[in-house]
Amino acid sequence: MGQRTPLYDLHLALGAKMVDFGGWDMPLHYGSQVEEHHEVRRDCGVFDVSHMTVIDISGAQATAWLQHLLANDVERLQSTGKALYSAMLNEQGGIVDDMIVYRTEAGYRLVVNAATRDQDLAWMQAQRGDYQVQLQERPELAMLAIQGPQARHKIAELVSQSRGALIQQLKPFEAHFDGDWFIARTGYTGEDGLEIALPADQAPAFFNDLVGAGISPIGLGARDTLRLEAGMNLYGQDIHQTVSPLAANMAWSIAWEPSSRKFIGRTALEAERASGVKQKLVGLVLEERGVLRAHQVVRIADVGEGEITSGSFSPTLSKSIALARVPMATADRAEVEIRGKWYPVRVVKPTFVRHGKTLI
Repeated sequence: MGQRTPLYDLHLALGAKMVDFGGWDMPLHYGSQVEEHHEVRRDCGVFDVSHMTVIDISGAQATAWLQHLLANDVERLQSTGKALYSAMLNEQGGIVDDMIVYRTEAGYRLVVNAATRDQDLAWMQAQRGDYQVQLQERPELAMLAIQGPQARHKIAELVSQSRGALIQQLKPFEAHFDGDWFIARTGYTGEDGLEIALPADQAPAFFNDLVGAGISPIGLGARDTLRLEAGMNLYGQDIHQTVSPLAANMAWSIAWEPSSRKFIGRTALEAERASGVKQKLVGLVLEERGVLRAHQVVRIADVGEGEITSGSFSPTLSKSIALARVPMATADRAEVEIRGKWYPVRVVKPTFVRHGKTLI
């Protein structure tokens, strides 16, 4: 038996198919993964993401420590409520984890991946050194993600007047407290929406309110196809400790300036950049029948080979798509080996769908 979120019994009552995910018993779908995917793209749906790890960072040197720990620069968060995406790297420039960092009145809030909790906490503790900084994990919180073009409008009508007003005013990558709720305009689907951290004992009633208002519960299956269409990395597949952000379409999340900021992994990244990055992350589209899957070989004529990191059927495009790490010289055509046969694929920028629009 895995760990369970406060919504476990509700998932069962709603007919969810439960699976293990990073040691947690989580809903894969509630009947139709494809329909759940379409519901988020067209309207909105609610995900239980209470398995994610929330860590509050405080102390006199919290900013300086995070500037050392992360590839992005938290000094960019000029005011309370601002958020940014960053990788936490090892000395070799490999990705220990990726996360969202929020600026709060007390310091910072980090939301990191569920499957990497132990690894992340151990790494953070090991990097504390003499910094005056405190780390507080928040296991007493649950987290719900309500995603889709109608998400903010529908949630604003269900919550208190002050929370509704906050939701309407939030800008993308911004978050604020309202009482004991932490409401963020962030997500992992390529659609607009919210991520709300709230006390675990309040989560079942709120989840029931959402479902009662006609907002569909969405499982991990649709969460994966949504993030794949949006070109978002999944830790453990597209990124891990031997992959550099420069080879993972994450160069934009590295803050090189000021040059005096010596974040962990900087020296390795600078050496990689100076010698020439050898690989890049691209999108693949299979125009024929078939399914692209992780670890299938990608062959590029006169260039070399790569590998699919994530692949699946895209419900929005009605085609099979993938993310793949390939040589830098790869152009717009390649081939993928599926069950011993080579199929032509189109190479595109690794973002297929955003905000309901097809980008390929």
